This record gives sequence, C-alpha cells and structure tokens, in this order.
Amino acid sequence: MALVYTLIATGAAELLYRLFDTTRLSTVFLAGVLLTAVTQGAYPGYFAALLAFAIYNVYLVEPRFTFQFASPEDVLVLLTFLAVAMLTGGLTGRLRDAAHRNMIRARATGALFETSRQLSSADDEMAIRMLIVEQMAAAAKGEAAMVDQSLVWSYPPDGDALSSPPTPPDFSEPGWWVRELVADGAELGVVAWRGADGVPDPDSDRLIQVLADLGAAAILRARLSAQRSEIAAAARTEQLRNALLSSISHDLRTPLAAILASASSLKAFGGQFPPDVQHDLVTTIEEEAERLNRFVANLLSMTKLESGALALESQGFAAAEVVNRAADRLVRLGCDITRTNAGEAMIQGDPILLDQALGNVLENAARYGRDGGPIAVRVLEQGERVLIEVADGGPGVPEADLERIFEKFYRSPRSAGASQGTGLGLSIARGLVEAMGGSIAAAGRADGAQGLVVSLIFPRMSAS
Repeated sequence: MALVYTLIATGAAELLYRLFDTTRLSTVFLAGVLLTAVTQGAYPGYFAALLAFAIYNVYLVEPRFTFQFASPEDVLVLLTFLAVAMLTGGLTGRLRDAAHRNMIRARATGALFETSRQLSSADDEMAIRMLIVEQMAAAAKGEAAMVDQSLVWSYPPDGDALSSPPTPPDFSEPGWWVRELVADGAELGVVAWRGADGVPDPDSDRLIQVLADLGAAAILRARLSAQRSEIAAAARTEQLRNALLSSISHDLRTPLAAILASASSLKAFGGQFPPDVQHDLVTTIEEEAERLNRFVANLLSMTKLESGALALESQGFAAAEVVNRAADRLVRLGCDITRTNAGEAMIQGDPILLDQALGNVLENAARYGRDGGPIAVRVLEQGERVLIEVADGGPGVPEADLERIFEKFYRSPRSAGASQGTGLGLSIARGLVEAMGGSIAAAGRADGAQGLVVSLIFPRMSAS
C-alpha cells in the first residue's frame, strides 16, 4: 500500500508538472507519505518516505532521471524533504498506531464490563462457564473450550452437540493455548483458546487471561452460593422438623388423650353414667376428633404449599355459607362470635380451602383474643371484591409485625403469654388464600379498640 500511495502521488505530481511546468511538488509526495502513515502505520510511513525521496530525486530534480545534482541547493532541498517526510510519516503513523491500540483497549474494557455485568447476575455454574467460553472465543477471534472432569463447554459448538455429549478438542494441535482455572486455591478445570490464524495477539491474550480470572471467581462464587442455599434449606428443614415434632407432641397427643379417655370411660362405665355425662363424653370425642382432623389438614396443606402440589377444585360458592360453617365450629367450642353477612356474595374458588384458611384465622383470634370480648366476623361486598374480616379484642400486634405474623413459625412478642401454637396457622392461611387468587392482610382495629383485624379479600364472582 505504501508503494501504491507513492505511485499515486507520482502520477499527481506528473499531472501538475505538465499543467504548471514546475518542479516544486514535494508537498504532493508528502501527502502520499502522510496517507500511508495514517492508513498503514509508522513503519510503512518510513518506507513511503524513502521511496518518495528516491522518486522525487530521480523524477523531478534537475537534471531529471539521474542521481546527479545541479547545485548544492538541490541537495539541501532533498535532505530537507527526506527529514520532513520521515518526521511527518513517523509521527502520523505513531498517532495512528496509538489510536488503534486505544480502540482495542476500549473494546476490551467494554467486553470486560459487559462480562462482569452478566456474571454478577448469574448464579448457575453451567451458564457462567458457557458465558466465559463464548467471551473468550470472541476475544481470540477463533474458538475456545473449557473442560472440568468429564464436562466440556466449547464455542463455537460442535454440530453434533445436540445429539451427543461434546468431546474436548485436541489441545496438542498447533495454535491452542491452555491454562488452569484456579480461584482461592480451588481447581475449577482448564480453559483453552485458539485464534483464527493461530498467531497469538498480545492484546487479545491479556483480555483472555482477565476473562479466565473473572470466570474462575464467578464459578467459585456460584458454588459458594449453592452451598449457602443448601445450608439454608437444611436449616429451614430442621426448623420445620423441630416445629412439627413439637406440635405433634402437644397438638396430636392432647386430642388423642381426650378421645382415648372419653372412649374408654364410655366402654367401661357407659351404662352407669347419666345421659348428660354420656352426651358430654361423646361431644368431647367429636370435638377432639375435629380438632385432630384440622391439625392433620394443616400439616398436609403446608406440605403441599411447600412442594407446589396444592390442587384447587374451583367452583362458585357463597362466602357467607363458608363463614357460617367455620364460625359454627368455634361456637360449639364455647367461643362468642358475632356475624355480619352481606347477602349472597359469591366467590370463585375452592370452598374447602377457604374453610380451612378461615378456620385458621378464627382459631388464631380465639387463641389470642377471646378474653377481650366477642370475635366479630363480617362479609362485605366492595365493588368487584368480597371482603371477609375477622376482628378480635386481644392485645393486638405492633405495626412493624403486621406482615411478619404471616411468616412460618413467627409469633408476635405480645402473644408470649398466650397458649402456644405452631406458628403455622396464618402462614398456611395466606398460602391457601393466595392459591385461590385472593390476598390476606392484618391491621389494627379501625374503631380505636384494642385488637387485630385480619382481612381476606377475593374477586367477586360475576353474575354471568
């Protein structure tokens, strides 16, 4: 290209020589030198300067087409031309080379920034490894691969990668560069790359080395994150197991003991008891059996909610019907409940699940608020919503804890003196309500009295 640009400059000088009959055309050759330096770099610029000096001397300096000089002034002009051509060509070429290096560094910095951004949001080790391999292949302008034990990631992918497990490339072939992936002393496999022409590029090599280090750190972080998740899951499982064992030791044994005592008394002395005592014993068996059934249902629902296996049998039903059925159970246990029902407000959902969720809310109100007066249950229609409110007269809940009471195993500090529960009732109620497309929330009483109001909100079923 230096020769081409110099010949173009020579042609332009010949044209100007014929038009204006002048040999003062050194600037034309300098233009060719500058064009070469700008487009090709410093060393081609030096070559163009020497070539232009030779052609200018032979072609335009008198006597023409010889290496002789007509006067000492011609020697000075030629030497000045050579010096100026070498300086301008060298400086221009160096500026061009520096700009090119800065562009490569800017591209590398952008690639590192984008890779870091993607790695910061990635937690899956397999995805991180594939991302690093793709970025390294792009930086090498060729191909890259990563091997960890029997697992292989490569880019560009093999054509048979979808039909069979990928096989590692033969790293002994010419052009492959291989290094280990190590982070904080942990060996994470090896990574290799090869450029399209097999010739290493220092700038690309530095970028690839940094990408490999970033990838190793991200892989180790993903492994540590997975380990933390496993530890947290194990801790939650252990907490759940301990809570269930504690609940079973109390909530299962208590109704079972009452059922066994009543049944054995009836069996041994049934004929000797007066009718009212027999009725009380039978009622005790029925109530404790229902209590046991509700507890088992809660355990099953909690398990299904945790595993995502809860099945809904959706149908339209009257909200007041479910509210009355749940309230009647607590009335039989001696709870004082007042009810306000809004006609035939219809809900689309599973009435059995709503019965269980509302039963948990009512039992929570009875456990912590029955000493503060009657429990008020209201069913209201608010536009396209149906609202079921359960208000008690208990100690209430601090505003900071209103959301936390729906978490598993959480009990408000104000309930410390009340009867102990599993801490699962309201959590299960929220899971069941949300599974039906509703929502549940807690707040203080709007009338200024002491107590807690739990609201269950559902979309109202249209008349059509």
